[in-house]
Amino acid sequence: MPRVRPHVTLIRHTLSPEEVVALSARLCYSRATVDDLARRVSGSDQTAFIERIMDMGHESVLEHCSFTFAMEGVSRVLLAQLTRHRLASFSVQSQRYVSYASGFNYILPPQIEALGEEAAAEYARQMDQMHAWYLGWQEKLQRGEGGNEDARFVLPGACETRLIVTMNARELRHFFSLRMCSRAQWEIRAVATEMHRLCMEIAPMLFADAGPGCLRGRCPEGEKTCGRAAEIRAERKAWIDSLNTNDPETKE
Repeated sequence: MPRVRPHVTLIRHTLSPEEVVALSARLCYSRATVDDLARRVSGSDQTAFIERIMDMGHESVLEHCSFTFAMEGVSRVLLAQLTRHRLASFSVQSQRYVSYASGFNYILPPQIEALGEEAAAEYARQMDQMHAWYLGWQEKLQRGEGGNEDARFVLPGACETRLIVTMNARELRHFFSLRMCSRAQWEIRAVATEMHRLCMEIAPMLFADAGPGCLRGRCPEGEKTCGRAAEIRAERKAWIDSLNTNDPETKE
């Protein structure tokens, strides 16, 4: 059974999300028609306006933009964390309708991998043993949906799952604030970081300051803080600067 790693793809998103946010916000404060506002928004830089709106806490306008991601090579452990974000939509590969009779892919935690090849081999043998248990229960319970339904109880949290998840921009910012924090579990932190990178390619104005709470002020973790707030802010600034440097529109 092969080991796999997380793979995240942005498969759909709201067209021109930054313009949608700017248009929605301007509509709240203007007597102009929607057509007039749309022409105004599409013909000028909305960066300062969006920043001001977000500083005001007028984040409801972010809910008009959605982003849909496909995820593979992630564990059921990650799924349990991800589905705690209730303002999102999920479609997940079923362990009831999908049989793992031919084997299942699995995720190897970095701390176990760091112990060396012998530890990784031991872990792989344990995956094989759990698959054998699964096959045994499938045989006793009969193959097919009925057998899968209860045989799956012996599958590990490391078992790969695949899913599609959709969040609006406001919920994504909340998700990033929790899951990009250095105290977040390693797998969901890696997935959130990649999701943020993909969002930045589409709507940098909406996500440039998104991420752990320490980017925008005092660390919300209190006594459990990692103590790296200044370092994290410096890393983000350097990354944003590198993006601006590589943007052809910023070059003369």
